[in-house]
Amino acid sequence: MQSTITDESSRQVASQISAINQALAEKVGPEKYRIWFKNSTKMTLTGGYLKVGVPNLFIASWLENHFLNHISAAVRAVTKNSPRITFAIDPGLAGRQRRTQLDCQARLVEKAQNRFGGRRAKIQPPAKKRLKLSLDTFVVGPSNQLAYNAARVVVNEQQSPFNPLFIHGGYGLGKTHLLQGICNAVSKTRPETNWSYLSAEDFVNQFVLGLKTKKLEAFRRRMRQTDLLAIDDVHFLASKPSTQEEFLHTFNTINLAGKQVVLASDAHPKMIGQLSEKLVNRFVSGMVVKIETPDLATRCQICRQYAATMRATPFGNKSRNANHRKQIPESVIRYIAENLRTNVRELEGALLKLIAYSALQNEKISLSMARVVLAEHLERCDPIVHISDIESAVATFFGETVANIHSSRKDRTVALARHFSMYLARKHTRMSSSEVGRFMGNKNHATVLLACKKIEEQIKRNAELRWQGPAGNKISKARTILARLEDSIAG
Repeated sequence: MQSTITDESSRQVASQISAINQALAEKVGPEKYRIWFKNSTKMTLTGGYLKVGVPNLFIASWLENHFLNHISAAVRAVTKNSPRITFAIDPGLAGRQRRTQLDCQARLVEKAQNRFGGRRAKIQPPAKKRLKLSLDTFVVGPSNQLAYNAARVVVNEQQSPFNPLFIHGGYGLGKTHLLQGICNAVSKTRPETNWSYLSAEDFVNQFVLGLKTKKLEAFRRRMRQTDLLAIDDVHFLASKPSTQEEFLHTFNTINLAGKQVVLASDAHPKMIGQLSEKLVNRFVSGMVVKIETPDLATRCQICRQYAATMRATPFGNKSRNANHRKQIPESVIRYIAENLRTNVRELEGALLKLIAYSALQNEKISLSMARVVLAEHLERCDPIVHISDIESAVATFFGETVANIHSSRKDRTVALARHFSMYLARKHTRMSSSEVGRFMGNKNHATVLLACKKIEEQIKRNAELRWQGPAGNKISKARTILARLEDSIAG
């Protein structure tokens, strides 16, 4: 009887997923759906959660930033509910994307970053409503203690000594959490404070809109008359000289007025390729602090906190025993924390998968269940460094996009970035040449081997490497490039 109920439930969920994909294709259009969702996502719906499986962190970030509202609307249209949406890496999706699809993604990303013409949707000013994340829910440990303390100083002091406060670190380590937490805390303790939180992409878009609509002065007033300006993903300004110049003047105006600037980036200011020296100098003149990968105790506490949050929301069966089944033993929390060491989002994804399985099977969570359910998930997670961290660091250094690395483009800068990505992936992860090739846009293992051999030869003779930047040719020794990239992905 139990098997029959489970089969019927599975068929119902599969039908809903199919309907969600169809609704999503209608909302974003068949072309965008083909480029960003077909072969790139695998959705799982259970209880109050929709898990979107993706082949890599780049796709996860792009979908979250550009299509989250469309996904939410499609789910609501089918289920009549508003489930929480999470993104998780699904290794089975790597290699399923076609080369033409990857090239389209690269062109769209580049167009979105550099487009100054064409029609755009109206961009709203930064919202002043309360942001999602707060400092009270930030789990503090040795890896982020300094960054958290600096954030608290910014909140507590009318004029902090850290200007700007520049927080950098890998994907999913809490940079956005700290920025939003600062804004929320300042809004609560000093309600009269005029603050703005936005991503560097939003800054670029609003600057372009101001130019097009001849309302540049209004944009400048809005940006420069703030008491606290928080900019996330500031590395997005790379390769955009005119926007960098505008941001430099914005920063100088706020700084000279004794106001606060807080910035977050995937990399140290000096590691952001194609960023002007003037901006780099301004950024390093303040407090530059790195968030490292959390240690075991911190990861355990993050798991406990996330598990408690999920227990407080409706999930699956709403009977009196539902919460009892969702209780996660300490042994399971420690097992997950010991085996997932890269970032917070991987921890959350593993917990979500486990709770979803428990709800579908109507069983209590146990260590034996965790070992079975998370076997493939844990098997593919490298304990040293994740390939997505490597790609992000390399793309930032060369001023390229991860999408271009995945594409079939072969110009000098993209090829050099791709070769270093493949070399570092083979050196610092347990992935085979075939796996690295599939992850980086369906390249074959021979391409990876050739790239690694080429980089090894260049490092051996410390060759002088050249690549093209917007301001002209860049030149650096191979060993210097390798050292800076490895320093960026370390920790």
